[in-house]
Amino acid sequence: MLIVLGYIIVVVAVFGGYAMVGGHLGAMFQPAELVIIAGAALGAFVASNNGKAIKATLRTFSKLKRTTKYNKTMYMELLALQYKLLSKARRDGMLAIERDIDDPQNSPMFADYPRLLADPMIMAFLTDYLRLMVSGNMDPFEIDALMEHEIETFQHEAEIPSHALHAVGDGLPAFGIVAAVMGVVHALGSADQGAAEMGVLIANALVGTFVGILLAYGFVNPVAGRILLQVNEAVKMLQCIRVTLMASLNGYAPQLAVEFGRKALFTAERPTFTELEEHVRASKNAAGGS
Repeated sequence: MLIVLGYIIVVVAVFGGYAMVGGHLGAMFQPAELVIIAGAALGAFVASNNGKAIKATLRTFSKLKRTTKYNKTMYMELLALQYKLLSKARRDGMLAIERDIDDPQNSPMFADYPRLLADPMIMAFLTDYLRLMVSGNMDPFEIDALMEHEIETFQHEAEIPSHALHAVGDGLPAFGIVAAVMGVVHALGSADQGAAEMGVLIANALVGTFVGILLAYGFVNPVAGRILLQVNEAVKMLQCIRVTLMASLNGYAPQLAVEFGRKALFTAERPTFTELEEHVRASKNAAGGS
């Protein structure tokens, strides 16, 4: 997992470099400093978020192990599925796909795409708006506005854990300073123990500043950034569906509609025109042979 690899690189680089100049690693272990910094950060996190935000943040950690959920293969599957559905609707009428979108788990058209079926976000968004298209009672501009509003709402909600962790990360250096100041106060209060002992106490106190900065920029903020990247990938998946469906609503043939969806993708995952055309042709041939 890339997060673990990144953490290992951070730890090895920081503490390895410190050891190379003759530093003693044992001096960096200050449990009291960790308690002050971690406890203050946790308290600030709880105080600045409501129950829903805290639960959402905790749930997000289980998704961090995912590195390539929305990749090029999955986008190809999504475009191929939309091509099949739109082709059937164009050929036999919108009512022809009503049974498929009402029960996608038992639909032969969806059966070839188990990864899409296993994603409730994609399935809910796709089937909901296909259902609105089947009803035929909404203006395309109204459907487009509704899709934009839903995607925006999803994005704001999904970004809550990232913003919460970024706030904690931004506060960690300050909490490190708090721990360091408290350590210095303790050292000054022990001035009668001699210069050598006081020097050790001040050195221990400065570890707090180091720990706060390291936790912020080496551990917490990278996770917040990773969550934001995953949110952007999910939003791009919804935008791909939106653009494809709107192209179909505006009268474009299914093969052109999925080309609109292809253009909405990030270049890193976007298939080429030829790749998409071959994939769509293969899906068309498979549908014709079934």
